[in-house]
Amino acid sequence: MQNVISEAYIHHLKIDDPLFKINHDQLASFFLQIREYHVESLDLARAQFAITTVYHFFFVPLTLGLSVLVAIMQTQYYRTGNELYKRMTKFWGKLFLINFAMGVVTGIVQEFQFGMNWSEYSRFVGDIFGAPLAIEALMAFFIESTFLGVWLFGWDRLSKGMHLASIWLVAAASNISALWILIANSFMHEPVGYTLRNGRAEMTDFGALLTNPHVWVQYPHVFFSGMTTTGLFVLGISAFHLVRNTQHQTFFRRSFQMATVYGLIGALMVMLVGHSQAQHMVRVQPMKMAAVEALWNSEDPASFSLFTIGDEPNRRDVFAVRLPGVLSFLAYNRFSGEVKGINQIQAEYEQLYGPGNYVPSVILAYWTFRIMVGVGVLMAALLLYALYLVIQDKFTGAVRFLRLLPFAIVLPYAANTTGWLLTELGRQPWIVFGLQQTADAVSPNVPAEAVLISLVGFTLVYGVLMVVTLYLLYKYGRDETPLSTAQPVEAAPAPSY
Repeated sequence: MQNVISEAYIHHLKIDDPLFKINHDQLASFFLQIREYHVESLDLARAQFAITTVYHFFFVPLTLGLSVLVAIMQTQYYRTGNELYKRMTKFWGKLFLINFAMGVVTGIVQEFQFGMNWSEYSRFVGDIFGAPLAIEALMAFFIESTFLGVWLFGWDRLSKGMHLASIWLVAAASNISALWILIANSFMHEPVGYTLRNGRAEMTDFGALLTNPHVWVQYPHVFFSGMTTTGLFVLGISAFHLVRNTQHQTFFRRSFQMATVYGLIGALMVMLVGHSQAQHMVRVQPMKMAAVEALWNSEDPASFSLFTIGDEPNRRDVFAVRLPGVLSFLAYNRFSGEVKGINQIQAEYEQLYGPGNYVPSVILAYWTFRIMVGVGVLMAALLLYALYLVIQDKFTGAVRFLRLLPFAIVLPYAANTTGWLLTELGRQPWIVFGLQQTADAVSPNVPAEAVLISLVGFTLVYGVLMVVTLYLLYKYGRDETPLSTAQPVEAAPAPSY
């Protein structure tokens, strides 16, 4: 059936317009080569969803965190009447708007893919998965976009109180929007409140979706990641201007101070919540934890891997440096307790779900976890040092440190991306854990050629959008012109606490 569809698709793609200069025989040969290398729709569909989601998730954490920080800045302006905070609100609010717009553009494509490349998934779980997505769009996103317009065009048209309320509604709706998305995603990791009927999963308890334990370890992790991303983002741009010795030193000094505290709270909370998330993972997704640690066999007490070179096909260590008992401590808050290994869980799952390979890519799970954690520790260290300099009032003189901080903006994006990859790849081969495997969720009538063309198209378009976004953020992040349109900020009264 797949070959018949592919032949028909190749014939359909014949383009006679010389503008495109595409030869039908060359195109057919290219697609036949794809088949020869056994590139399937499933592989391409997974790659397409991963690429578009990574692109989209570049913008999400900054939207979540910066919306709240801008609202805090405007609250300070409302409370004190200090023009400094008004200028801060407008400057950082402009960067928030650029990021928000790109987040919306890249996010819309995500939901279309459920019907295009993942129709079997939509058929199986659509009654459950569709509910929180619909609520997110009809409630949270509409509030967010509506009041963002009110805030943008409401300066000097609304009362200060009403205008302040609009930005807080934007911040609240942005984060509630993320909550609904994660409620849907958490069902994929830990299915609750459903029954299987006629080969489909149907919702029986909406309240169970809302109280899914997975949501309440996953959502705080994403929220505080947004705070950390925002802290490093604002810190890096502020440091850039402080090194340039801009005339608006007071503006960027105060931005630096606020971003340091805001980002450090986020970084420390990410670690704390991440610890709880890992302990939850040991209970409900033990295979993911075993893959993260390259733990081939169960141990009690279980050792933590500092560095492992593994032979994944044979499920054994080639070289490993491990800390005895530390993994048990991370899992149970004590230096004893069994953590199940890959081989034992594989055997257990074969008994429970039937023959098959239930082991995710160990090398990907192992290294994405370590990149995420390593970068997270580095960010916390940078923010702690920044706080020390702020307390000592020495940060404007720490030129070397300030020159480093603009480059540190990439760190939270590296942590966010690897964290997402770990979350989703570590669940494989399941798309809905214990209920549906990813191989059974792909659209059966969409040929690999069609997915490939859309994959290339999305990647190119998203690449252009990424370049445009980075250019706009760079352009307006380094621009001081809006700060000079009125009285210099140094003439404003000192910040009031």
